Amino acid sequence: MPENNTHIDGEIRFSEEALALINRLIAQYPEGNQKSAVLRILHMAQAEFGWLSTPVMDYVARILHIQPVEVYEVATFYSMYDTKPVGKVKMEVCRTGPCMIEGAEKIVAYIENKLGIKDGETTADGRFTLKTVECLGACGYAPMMQVGEHYHEHLTEEKIDQFIANNAS
Repeated sequence: MPENNTHIDGEIRFSEEALALINRLIAQYPEGNQKSAVLRILHMAQAEFGWLSTPVMDYVARILHIQPVEVYEVATFYSMYDTKPVGKVKMEVCRTGPCMIEGAEKIVAYIENKLGIKDGETTADGRFTLKTVECLGACGYAPMMQVGEHYHEHLTEEKIDQFIANNAS
């Protein structure tokens, strides 16, 4: 889990390197259009703080000089953002048409049963989070899931068992 960057008083703060990059990103947009950097800054915030808590989203809003609700709308619309804590291994299973036709629903049910969690939940040990998401752009390899930057394609129960075994510690 990423280190939580806070001051002694508990104030949420990006690292100096991240703030420098954020300032460069914001400068790319005309005055009054800094909101255009929200997607990238939310990615940075999630990487730096682990997930997008309300205080983290409020902090992003202050940086961009926009209303907090404008950040919340973006963070809750896109499945790539986590608005609650996630496990060390976030299993994002595609739930759109081609994956469903090829058995994604069965794979999700299998993972839920195997790990004892439901969609959107994390195992008690904090290891695995299961999240169903919209199209991951690999329809020809359905059903599939994304874990970090890696795709796992043509999923079967055996492949899920092997994946879980390989990532259990």
